[in-house]
Amino acid sequence: MKKDYRLEKRKYVIGGLLIVLAVIYIFRLLELQVFETKYKENADSNAFLRKTVYPSRGQMFDRNGNLVVYNKPAYDVMIIPREIGDFDTLDLCSTLRISKEELRGYFEDMRNPRKNPGYSSYTQQVLITHISAEDYGRLQEKLYRFPGFFIQKRILREYAYEVGANFLGNIREVNRRDIENDDYYRPGDYTGDLGIEKSYEYFLRGVKGQEILIRDAHGRIKGRYENGAKDVAPVSGKDLKLSIDIKLQEYGEKLMQGKIGAIVAIEPATGEILALVSSPTYNPKELVGRERGKNYRALVNDPYKPLYDRSIMAAYPPGSTFKPTQGLIFRQEGIIDLSTAYPCYHGYINGGLRVGCHGHESPITLKPAIRTSCNAYFCWGFKNMIDRRSKYGSPANAFEVWKNYMVDLGYGYKLGVDLPGESRGFIPNSKFYSKIYGENRWSANTIISVAIGQGEILATPLQIANLCATVANRGYYVKPHIVKEIADTVIAEEYRVKHVSRIRSEYFEEIAEGMRMAVVGGTCRNAQFPGYEVCGKTGTAQNPHGKDHSSFMGFAPMTDPKIAICVYVENGGWGATYGVPIGGLMMEMYLNGKIAPERKYIEDRILQSNTIMYSGVKKH
Repeated sequence: MKKDYRLEKRKYVIGGLLIVLAVIYIFRLLELQVFETKYKENADSNAFLRKTVYPSRGQMFDRNGNLVVYNKPAYDVMIIPREIGDFDTLDLCSTLRISKEELRGYFEDMRNPRKNPGYSSYTQQVLITHISAEDYGRLQEKLYRFPGFFIQKRILREYAYEVGANFLGNIREVNRRDIENDDYYRPGDYTGDLGIEKSYEYFLRGVKGQEILIRDAHGRIKGRYENGAKDVAPVSGKDLKLSIDIKLQEYGEKLMQGKIGAIVAIEPATGEILALVSSPTYNPKELVGRERGKNYRALVNDPYKPLYDRSIMAAYPPGSTFKPTQGLIFRQEGIIDLSTAYPCYHGYINGGLRVGCHGHESPITLKPAIRTSCNAYFCWGFKNMIDRRSKYGSPANAFEVWKNYMVDLGYGYKLGVDLPGESRGFIPNSKFYSKIYGENRWSANTIISVAIGQGEILATPLQIANLCATVANRGYYVKPHIVKEIADTVIAEEYRVKHVSRIRSEYFEEIAEGMRMAVVGGTCRNAQFPGYEVCGKTGTAQNPHGKDHSSFMGFAPMTDPKIAICVYVENGGWGATYGVPIGGLMMEMYLNGKIAPERKYIEDRILQSNTIMYSGVKKH
């Protein structure tokens, strides 16, 4: 019989196909059972409940070890929508002490994609946030009656003092952007919002853990899987030691009640911020718990803007607190020496231009000009620098030299404080004026108000305090910062580096001497207090929208200074009216721990005063 080779080949082809199909089948089974986790996860979700364990958030202490911010437990009612079975609605409402309408609203909000963009009926969802410990206890006993429900323990912030809201910040529920930007977060998590809570979120939040709980066929929790052997313990966030003296902060906020403005106090040698007051302010406890949203909206709508941190965000005309910088630049550039005298017949008069001043001796030299806050002296110095073509070639070139010194002294750019939202203020350059007036068509007289901290010049209270610290240090500053240690770890190198000015140290000594003269027998007499040599400089900044602003910068003691301060009170009038006494009281409280009896009348006047009425802001 003749052999059919075609059938013989077909046998091998069919056999090969069967082998290929078997291999494909085996690999698919391997993929489904070993490599593909989706089906395993679906099966596991029926048998296990993987419950996130949130870590304790890092606490905050002040520089003296006083606890400022700590944690308290909070409880959220969580559900897995597809696992919810029949339950007694009235029983649940009674247990949580809410109405049926409120419960219905919670379910509607949970399913609303706008309010809850991460909604899925297959995943854990937050139904009710921040139930009380009492409600938690009652619900915990009855959970078996409510299939698909469980309780998630979370952490909320608690505050030992009702101050510091502007720099402490708060925590809020994450939004879609937070989740997209950082895979640490899941819907319902919390993150730092504003202040230190935001800047140091990475250190404060810790690392989440996980509990694996066993469930029966009805979804009821039966215990921990393998007695917790597979659980992952959370890692607590790192504690922060702040540079703030919380008692000084408390006193500063008390002095600023009824006023709009800011106080910034710095330890000159280290750049550590001792107090950072913004007024009006609010109680940090208002942004905790279930009332957070309502309270936040009220703060946003408040016409006095309590959420606006004026200490680092507000850019003000520095006024006469700016004059020490002018003296430093003129000395460094050789425009003046200590014997250079300029006339002041109640102001700077040049051609048809006049800048007013008050009565004092004339002609006048540098140190007495600081003591009396003479406008004319610094206008003449500015003119003799900017218009000196023999040295600089043009006013534009001279102004660039001047501007670079200002940047060197910490103006015009963000200092880099470890808080969000810092303003850079404003120091114009020569191109700014050439664009307005035309190239080579302006001179010192065109912009003379710049010499006395007016015109286009803007600075934050932080920048003014930093300048004062630079004078106190006789020529250097350390970048201001509000966190001193992170869990016993030294702070970042950038907050330990000395920024040394190009201006010679002896010129800073001369300015310090002038500022001392201002306290002994000039415009800052009320800044002096027992036991220390105080140095200061007033500022009265013109305000086109109302009453002038009152400001002051000062430091103490004159040698080996421990505190440098800026006070700025909007619509406060003369610098000596509010800026000087508030600055003096703050320094006295920090260095002496109390106010001398003979100065109590100053404290009483400040505590009882109110300048908001002059602000032009109407509260509805």
